[in-house]
Amino acid sequence: MSELIDIAGIGAGPFNLSVAALLAPLEHVHSRFYERRTRFSWHPGMMLPGAKLQTSFLKDLVTAADPTSDYSFLAYLVAHRRFYRFINAEFQSIERREFADYLRWVAERLPNLRMGVDVREVRLGEHGFTLLHADASRTHARHLVVGTGASAHVPEWARPHVSHTHCLHSLRYLDRVPDVEGLRVAVIGGGQSGAEIVLDLLSGARGRPGSIAWVSRRQTLEALDESPFSNEFFTPHYVDAFHRLPATRKPPIVTRQKLASDGISPTTLTQLYQTLYNESFLGGDASGEGNDRLRILPHREVRTMEREGNAWSLVAHNGFDGGNERIDADVVILATGNQTSLPECLEPLRERLNLDAEGRYQLHRDFSADWDGPAEHRIYIQNGGRYSHGIADPQLSLTAWRGATIVNSILGRAHYATEDAALPIEWATRDNAEPEPSQVQRVA
Repeated sequence: MSELIDIAGIGAGPFNLSVAALLAPLEHVHSRFYERRTRFSWHPGMMLPGAKLQTSFLKDLVTAADPTSDYSFLAYLVAHRRFYRFINAEFQSIERREFADYLRWVAERLPNLRMGVDVREVRLGEHGFTLLHADASRTHARHLVVGTGASAHVPEWARPHVSHTHCLHSLRYLDRVPDVEGLRVAVIGGGQSGAEIVLDLLSGARGRPGSIAWVSRRQTLEALDESPFSNEFFTPHYVDAFHRLPATRKPPIVTRQKLASDGISPTTLTQLYQTLYNESFLGGDASGEGNDRLRILPHREVRTMEREGNAWSLVAHNGFDGGNERIDADVVILATGNQTSLPECLEPLRERLNLDAEGRYQLHRDFSADWDGPAEHRIYIQNGGRYSHGIADPQLSLTAWRGATIVNSILGRAHYATEDAALPIEWATRDNAEPEPSQVQRVA
């Protein structure tokens, strides 16, 4: 069995849900999105009670492109009869659990999404792309939209141990965290996930740990930069300017902007500081000197991890004073972030994709990948453009805008509005000045 469709989507994370939701009302476009999981869930291992979304609920799957869509977060609130309660609650930020439920609600209503269907292999075929499914059926598609999400980043020193029951990545935290009553726990990673896990451990929800060592390469616990002008990095105007830059200029810019996308929410830091205050002065030892349950170890980089008896021994280098120290733990939790990689089903196309020296996709302005295949058949990549489109790419902030950009590219016309008013920030150099003799390529 086989059929020809216009667009095939591989994976159904939030980014591909956006494209599917924007395509669903277009009756003349035949799209279908495939997800191997039988039921939608979004980062279930980190759906901790009280964990907040770091993005406005208005930056949902569709609103920025189509505020009248049936798949908006506001439509979700109305459908669940909680619109007025939500407004009256005056949330500064919503719980991640509610946004995850919204995503599930959309997934269950999309007519062009097929859950429980595994795409085993994708090859170039006569009509574009041929998708081979696990049941041996085939689908032919003119274009691909790849949104398979990110996988856990495990440091090299931890890879031999990550399958152990007492060594786990934060993506699987709620699924795998053991009872830590009386145990020594090491949390590796000083970002938002690490902070949420430390707060959860301090709450006693997994048992009361004997001690917690929180290790971070960062110089301190750094706050997410949520200021208005930093948030301009998450606008279409900035993405356009960034994409036009020469590739060699982009990595250092991304590095300097780290805290605009990868810091701890100020509210989380305040909650943590207040928790430690209460433990120090209101927990039975008013001196403030008896609380040594949590050790915060910034500016440390773990170099080795070994199994010694029934425990772990980690050696970390201290970038503050240059020393090395040993950290003993019964449980190690890796809050070390995520990474993107080429899905296995696209391996037959790997040699045709133009990847850089780091194995990263080379993406055009419309998020289509640069490849040596027929120009009339395109491969759109979601969450693969951090170094082509900027730090907003892996974030939820521009989900609907990117989805609309991809849909417009597929249609060959501007069906959805993707422009927005810009601040008078001039990112690129004006071309009204005489270049200096030593000036390299001008950005304009």
